[in-house]
Amino acid sequence: MANAASGMAVHDDCKLRFLDLKTKRTFRFVVFKIEEKLKQVMVEKLGEPAESYDDFAACLPADECRYAVYDYEFLTPENVPKSRIFFVAWSPDTARVRSKMIYASSKDRFKRELDGIQIELQATDPTEMGLDVFKSRAN
Repeated sequence: MANAASGMAVHDDCKLRFLDLKTKRTFRFVVFKIEEKLKQVMVEKLGEPAESYDDFAACLPADECRYAVYDYEFLTPENVPKSRIFFVAWSPDTARVRSKMIYASSKDRFKRELDGIQIELQATDPTEMGLDVFKSRAN
């Protein structure tokens, strides 16, 4: 079903990989890319459970927009292990204006397809989605 605002459909694989991350913890992160020619959101990269935050950040191109989900694990002040699923809307200042508009207009509908997102981050440069940001938002 295409998004009325941007005409972007969501590939079934996006929802399946997100469910794998959320329920089975098969992945640490999933990076999604809008294929403009296909008018569809697709899975671009899957991060293995052993991959780190730095591996995740390295997957986001410096001059192109992406969506991503990241399973952030942390310890509470009481030393209880927890995790939060973050949705990251990556829209660097150097990306094409058309691309930023398409990602912005498709975001809400795409996010609704991924049931279980706990925290959303908008980021235009790496400092806006650093580990310190994840940590402060997770608690």
